[in-house]
Amino acid sequence: MKSFHLTVSVLAFAAAMPAAARDQIQVTGSSTVLPYATIVAEAFGENFDFPTPVVEGGGSGAGRKKLCEGVGENTVDIANSSSRISQSDIDLCAANGVAEVMEVRFGYDGIVFASAVDGPEFALTPADVYNAVAETVLKDGALVANPNGTWSAVNAALPDQNILVLVPGTKHGTREVFDTKVIIAGCKETGAHDLFVAAAEGADDKEKAANADKACMELRTDGKSIDIDGDYTETLARLDADKNAVGVFGLSFYQNNTDKLKVATMSGIVPSTESISSGEYPVSRPLYFYVKKAHIGVIPGLKEYIEFFVSDDMAGPDGPLAEYGLVSDPELAATQEMVASETPMAPLQ
Repeated sequence: MKSFHLTVSVLAFAAAMPAAARDQIQVTGSSTVLPYATIVAEAFGENFDFPTPVVEGGGSGAGRKKLCEGVGENTVDIANSSSRISQSDIDLCAANGVAEVMEVRFGYDGIVFASAVDGPEFALTPADVYNAVAETVLKDGALVANPNGTWSAVNAALPDQNILVLVPGTKHGTREVFDTKVIIAGCKETGAHDLFVAAAEGADDKEKAANADKACMELRTDGKSIDIDGDYTETLARLDADKNAVGVFGLSFYQNNTDKLKVATMSGIVPSTESISSGEYPVSRPLYFYVKKAHIGVIPGLKEYIEFFVSDDMAGPDGPLAEYGLVSDPELAATQEMVASETPMAPLQ
């Protein structure tokens, strides 16, 4: 069955392509993955007899949507993503004739909270962040509109500084990790989640819990929490403009801007490649790119680029991606084997 799908895809590709196929790999998606993919693309262009791939940002969700637009020269080959592909993405791919997609996990990154380098220290917990930016919080045993104006009102041990948190916009893969591992986790830590469950509608406990999660993720709209739709450079620019701000960044971006940023601890742990690889740091996420399998063997160099990306020389613990801040995947060898055999991803669990 797999070979049948591939044959149909290749035939569809051939029908969609003019006589001369493009010879440059096209990559789009996550702003978090963008610098890693750019490093790989430039090294690929320098070391292989293929043109340097074109790598663009735009967000994880937008990149996956472009990947699933169809098969052919006018569609992208790879979507970078800092969150895992969703079933709705897979359904869109199937509807547009993208029969098989390869899921390539190439490493890990951490989500960090950072403020102006010359500002006060922040030692945060998920509960602190939730109580700072959530629309509704638990106070005196009841759910109320968030009254907190300063970090010290959230936690007396935090700076007496006005709350302003620059949050990744909803199209970013970073937002999913922020919501799940910080906001929902903090909602549970404070006890607010239990009251949301008690008040939630739903046919069963699972549906009620899911609705409670959604209630937890509703953020305040009074200017204390601001969505940033651009990449981390926009977040940094906003932070430069207002020194009260605390921004959400990827670990690698912070590590490359330590002259401007001071990182916060999370639950007592300093974010670093070591604390992420050991599992100590609680807010980390895998990084992926998704490959349109029908384009392998048609777009020149695509297979070679994928293999080069996940090679020890690039994505290994001593490679240039690690130097930039990537936490190497301990299961990288299994990924290399999967790429070599061109194994498409299995159904989502």
